[in-house]
Amino acid sequence: MISVLFAVLTALSNGAASVLQRRAALNVPDSEAMRVSLIGHLLRQKVWLAGIALVVVAAVCQAVALATGPIAVVQPIFVIELPATLLMAGFVMRVRLPRAVWFSVAAVTAGLALGMASAAPGGGTATVHGAAWIPALLLTGLFEAALIAGALATRGNPRAALLGLAAAAGYALTAALMKDAMARLSDGDGVVALLGSWQLYATATAGVGALFLLQNALQAGTLVAVQPCLTLGDAMISVLYGVTLFGEELRTGWWLVPELLALALIAAGCVELARSPLASGNATAPSRVRRVK
Repeated sequence: MISVLFAVLTALSNGAASVLQRRAALNVPDSEAMRVSLIGHLLRQKVWLAGIALVVVAAVCQAVALATGPIAVVQPIFVIELPATLLMAGFVMRVRLPRAVWFSVAAVTAGLALGMASAAPGGGTATVHGAAWIPALLLTGLFEAALIAGALATRGNPRAALLGLAAAAGYALTAALMKDAMARLSDGDGVVALLGSWQLYATATAGVGALFLLQNALQAGTLVAVQPCLTLGDAMISVLYGVTLFGEELRTGWWLVPELLALALIAAGCVELARSPLASGNATAPSRVRRVK
């Protein structure tokens, strides 16, 4: 399935980008938080630019995935981005990963499989009909404003978690807008219809806003505070968009029990993985293979 393949490629690119951006954010002073000058500091760091390049690759892959599959199928697959990235980083740096990391990878993978099998997302339309975007945009704006206000009232990991969730909402909105925009390619005018749609430009605006929030989240606290909120928030809010805007269907009733179990497995796995030195950028390439403690 093309959408699943490109969703996996998106997850790999996004996961690697998050780790690189976190490493760059560690070098930014606290005084630059929530300021445009934060981006100026980051632009001077090659590791951050490499992360942005991966974000661009991820955006292209995500566009293909959303154009060929339901948003409720594509977006939840992104929960594999952190475990996949850590496994690749461990291989490249020749670091032997501890048993807890492998258990966490298994938990995230099993949670995703259980969640997808239980919810069985599908159906829906390729475009959003009528004026459904108006309440969706208003509610998303209010939700993000509340999260940002709460973040500004605190510091450290609580701020990072709130901003991470706000970034997740922004990325979920970006995905929904992107899917609606890409559907224009199937119209008679093709590219012309795409370039003339407001959704395309709203996608870029929402994506830049989400990226700005993510940089501030990574600068405010540890990856273990940001990543679970970012990963789970993106998946769950995207599913909500898929159901409410695109008419996609999920199983309910007693199926909610395994679905909640799947969320618990994914959340526990993400928290443990985000504690890894590879995720935080503290691991160093050894001269010989050694175990990370």
